[in-house]
Amino acid sequence: MQILIVDDNELALDHLQDALNEAGHEVATAHDGAEAIAHLRANPCRFVISDWNMPGMNGLEFCREIRSSELPGYIYVILLTSHARQEDIVEGLSAGADDFMTKPFDPAELTVRVRAGERILSMETRDVAIFAMAKLAESRDPETGEHLERMRTYSRIIAQHVVDSGLYGDQTDSAYTQLIYLTSPLHDIGKVGIPDTVLLKPGRLSDREFDIMKTHAAIGAETLDAAARQYPGVAYLRLARDIALTHHERFDGSGYPAGLAREDIPLCGRIVALADVYDALTSKRVYKAAFTHDVARSMIVEEAGKHFDPAIVEAFVEHEQDFISTGRSFVESEAVAV
Repeated sequence: MQILIVDDNELALDHLQDALNEAGHEVATAHDGAEAIAHLRANPCRFVISDWNMPGMNGLEFCREIRSSELPGYIYVILLTSHARQEDIVEGLSAGADDFMTKPFDPAELTVRVRAGERILSMETRDVAIFAMAKLAESRDPETGEHLERMRTYSRIIAQHVVDSGLYGDQTDSAYTQLIYLTSPLHDIGKVGIPDTVLLKPGRLSDREFDIMKTHAAIGAETLDAAARQYPGVAYLRLARDIALTHHERFDGSGYPAGLAREDIPLCGRIVALADVYDALTSKRVYKAAFTHDVARSMIVEEAGKHFDPAIVEAFVEHEQDFISTGRSFVESEAVAV
């Protein structure tokens, strides 16, 4: 595993590099936060050890930039610092650091802490398993294309706006955006329990068939709730359950399965509802052509306060160029694949 070390002091960089090379790690170096971010964008790197005090972008700002950027995979960050007060530790963890070491560091302690970080990174196989499970459910419907990839990116765009704005600060933290990105693809996992005669019907569903289709929200929630009860401390399972259950609820209370309204709908459900609908509107289906972004935007704005949380609609409008870019990127990737 390559480890990126970031420090403006050449002697400190050399000392760190020697210790890590001795432990068998490949090392890359950067002299400030901006250079490190550029490296992370250009090179796959999952582990960073950074100084706290640096010119330009300091260690805290660097951590925040990592957590808010669309970098591939989770990046584990150890901050090296002479700040050892409790409030400093709280500030660093809030910025997105995973661990701390005080200067001057002990090479043996550094090796142990790096191994602990590697164990945590190995848990990202969980993310792969979750997405594979979601794709398995999606595979029953050949019309959806790269729906999961697009809608989870749309969900992350909105979630990041919510976190950055402090709009629902009591419901979010620095990990919220990544959790939304991880769990939103499970929104329709309950469709594995819907008969093919309903799920794959090319025409309009009858009232009875639509009632059957609507049960996918409860089926998905029950499945994920069973897992959450087995592992009550796992936050992503609770979030995934809430998304599966509530992403078809409407802000005015006219949705399903429970007819929840306004803030009674979990924030994650309100976010995914918009992301899911936007992708459905802008995607081609057997029963409809794809709408342009402008048409989809008008329809979503019209539904503010009715289908959607007005604050979530505002976030969508503010970041509509990111939505457009995301949609285009998947069209381009499909063209390359063809």
